[in-house]
Amino acid sequence: MASNYLLLEEPIRMSTILEPSKPSYFPAMTKIVGTLGAHSRSVEVISGCLKAGMSVARFDFSWGDAEYHQETLENLQVAVKATKKLCAVMLDTVGPELLIVNKSEQPISLQQDSFVTLTPEQDKEATSNLLPINYSGLSKAVKKGDDIFIGQYLFTGSETTSIWLEVSEVKDEDVVCIIKNSATLSGALYTLHVSQIHIDLPTLTDKDKEIISTWGVHNKIDFLSLSYARRAEDIRHAREFLSTLDGLNQTQIFAKIENVEGLVHFDEILQEADGIILARGNLGIDLPPEKVFLYQKEAVYKCNIAGKPAVVTRVVDSMTDNLRPTRAEATDVANAVLDGSDAILLGAETLRGLYPVETISIVGKICAEAEKVYNQDLYFKKAVKYVGEPMTHVESIASSAVRAAIKVKASVIICFTSSGRAARLIAKYRPTMPVLSVVIPRLKTNQLRWTFSGAFEARQTLIVRGLFPMLADPRHPAEPKNATNESILKVALDHGKAAGVIKPRDSVVVCQKVGDASVVKIIELQD
Repeated sequence: MASNYLLLEEPIRMSTILEPSKPSYFPAMTKIVGTLGAHSRSVEVISGCLKAGMSVARFDFSWGDAEYHQETLENLQVAVKATKKLCAVMLDTVGPELLIVNKSEQPISLQQDSFVTLTPEQDKEATSNLLPINYSGLSKAVKKGDDIFIGQYLFTGSETTSIWLEVSEVKDEDVVCIIKNSATLSGALYTLHVSQIHIDLPTLTDKDKEIISTWGVHNKIDFLSLSYARRAEDIRHAREFLSTLDGLNQTQIFAKIENVEGLVHFDEILQEADGIILARGNLGIDLPPEKVFLYQKEAVYKCNIAGKPAVVTRVVDSMTDNLRPTRAEATDVANAVLDGSDAILLGAETLRGLYPVETISIVGKICAEAEKVYNQDLYFKKAVKYVGEPMTHVESIASSAVRAAIKVKASVIICFTSSGRAARLIAKYRPTMPVLSVVIPRLKTNQLRWTFSGAFEARQTLIVRGLFPMLADPRHPAEPKNATNESILKVALDHGKAAGVIKPRDSVVVCQKVGDASVVKIIELQD
């Protein structure tokens, strides 16, 4: 198992831990994905979330219709303009999700050691003895002794909000289960998860395709979160579908690993996907508790080495109802950062939580503290060793830029890019300073109209640790042989100064293309 270790200078005085943290323009290098919903859809709250550090807004179509999410997205657009904080949009598919059908939406109390029957007859009323489900193939998939979990929205593992069932017998299409713990299911949506069992449903459902081809196309989504990704073929199928839609051929696909099937095929999924979401809700139920940490560390490490973003979920569940995280949750956030995660995804905490802005703020502060003791030097050596020799041209430039920045203690790395690839490669080596990704727009045509590229590329870096995008003004004239215009560099430096990350006498490392050559140069600023 790979580990990046903790870097602490010795000897360390415990009293220094109590010293207040220095304020920073960027709350943290680690990004925060916030799910917008019931308690986080007003312009005021979304503005607070953006100021607190949210850089990607997730829209979960497991609940709510397209009109509801459209209103929320329009509020997000107003908040982005008001706060001048760039934010990407992620559409989260429903996937082959099994649900309890509770038409009355009345609370259902289930008692330990009692029996409950799961039936595909959705017209029946949900009671403490009978639970209709939206899948007719469950009786063929399970056998006596299998585990089934039911929870509100997502599984917390808490006995008060989740039900653990054990299959007792199968009667035709019905599955009779014994209840392992007492709990009350309350709310409109209960998900059902069968532990380590293949569910014979498509990963990208017809409902998902309809949402993507309408809501997704209309809003030109930056990321597609593919729920219950189980094999590489799932990602290939989703990418082929996106390529047929107007404006979504650049949308990045993040594979959401939610069960053991996805874990077993992790390497092939990682190769096809643009990033990975470690959905510890369902997966944490599928895996034995003592194995969850091992999967997280190994999966994040594989993503780091591949240079693809790793997103960790379910870190501060208690903040759905409380203003402070538990001590264990605070440590969990920090460990996710020390493992090498690019982003933390907040689900119920911001979707229906009482304190969405405070949650984002606290998670950002914990991330920032963990980043201070992240052993970048050890990680850098591992990354270079893994790439091996001879390095490709782009890998050599990226690693050289990071090495130079660390040696001269640069305050920031400025990278000029059109596709965003060069900036992501630099971020792959986890520099200790922010990377200002200056995206140069390119003029392109579909033979009907001319458009500038760049907006997609800029927003898609908002989920990568340490990358902070800036879209260059397309009105700047390009110099001969595609050399980056010095006026654009000046704008980037001025932006860094205004943001407070660049100060007089600082060293700045610039990575740019000059003609056919890639150049890394060090600039020492004057007073």
